[in-house]
Amino acid sequence: MTNEYNLVDIGANLTHESFQSDLEAVIKNAEQAGVTQLVVTGASELSSQQAAQLTSRYNNVFSTAGIHPHQASECTSDSISVLKELCKQPKVVAVGETGLDFFRDFSPRHTQEKWFARQLEIAVDLQQPIFLHEREAHDHFIGILREYRDNLIQVVVHCFTGTEEELRTYLEMDCHIGITGWICDERRGHHLRDFIHLIPDNRLMIETDAPYLLPRDIRPKPKSRRNVPANLPHILNAVATAREQSATHVANSTTKTAQAFFGLPQLLLDR
Repeated sequence: MTNEYNLVDIGANLTHESFQSDLEAVIKNAEQAGVTQLVVTGASELSSQQAAQLTSRYNNVFSTAGIHPHQASECTSDSISVLKELCKQPKVVAVGETGLDFFRDFSPRHTQEKWFARQLEIAVDLQQPIFLHEREAHDHFIGILREYRDNLIQVVVHCFTGTEEELRTYLEMDCHIGITGWICDERRGHHLRDFIHLIPDNRLMIETDAPYLLPRDIRPKPKSRRNVPANLPHILNAVATAREQSATHVANSTTKTAQAFFGLPQLLLDR
């Protein structure tokens, strides 16, 4: 039976080692679940190259190219040159994942800030959207982003998990917001349900962040903790419930928004 949705998963880490043995099936299962377009996240020089390669194998797969703050210590000027060249490929649709993560501090904070700024410069130079990560670093993150915001065409704060005040700041800066299965986590994500309605339809997108952030309330409980793009409809339903909108409305609006943001081919939504 044809699924009623054409969803876009704007953040799937399909170059992760957990997908090596069954990637074909993962993408097929996603399509059967109504997830018809996937943006594969580039989070290091290598994974950005691998993600770009995937786009040539699958018509419905696109990618980003960036270096995650966790990997900032590995970044060099040569890495920036590689990213810039990757971003010139037609199916590499955004710069990133980049930003700041002061929760884990896997790379020194000053190093994260340096390479975050350099990737913002790529997005400005190429006039491409940018795909951002921020955790426990809001003030520093905003301080750097403000320096470039007027010259950036599109900004998405992916996997938003912050406070209402932080959300309002991003929206005031004309940022898009990506929501993951974090909203399904009764321990730490339910606060999002109180103010997710503040995000305008044309600023909201949804994502799995697969293989991470498996929705805790998914039933039946999967045998594996690996999250997959086929779980995106579950996140859609949680978002729709919290926003007091129909799932169909949120599906259509988030897909339309994602396609406009990343410049993806438009698919027929009402079928």
